[in-house]
Amino acid sequence: MPETPAAPSAGAAESSAAAAHSTAAPAAHEAITTDVVAHLANLARIALTPAEIETLASELGVIVDAVAKVSEVATPDVPATSHPIRLVNVFRPDVAGPTLTTEQALAGAPEHDGSRFKVSAILGEEQ
Repeated sequence: MPETPAAPSAGAAESSAAAAHSTAAPAAHEAITTDVVAHLANLARIALTPAEIETLASELGVIVDAVAKVSEVATPDVPATSHPIRLVNVFRPDVAGPTLTTEQALAGAPEHDGSRFKVSAILGEEQ
């Protein structure tokens, strides 16, 4: 009967986890280099100066780090939200109020036929 390998001890599991953590990918901001920004700008057909590339690399690195930090605390037991404050309907009731008479509405119009506004044709033809 073949011999089965022994399960690793708890200490070995902890040390391998620590080793995996120490060899993890570099910080997100290190992944956003000026070469990456220049390449993306080229793909997007955006002309950037070297100063703009430096600025964007720095700013994008900060953004990626912030997203990574939020991702660290986002767990399945925390519900996702799209807005920090609960949104509610802020519309007022639709209640009919006083309106203008036809004469009042047409009083400031440059042209009218007594009951409607007159405007010139915009399609080049009279209808």
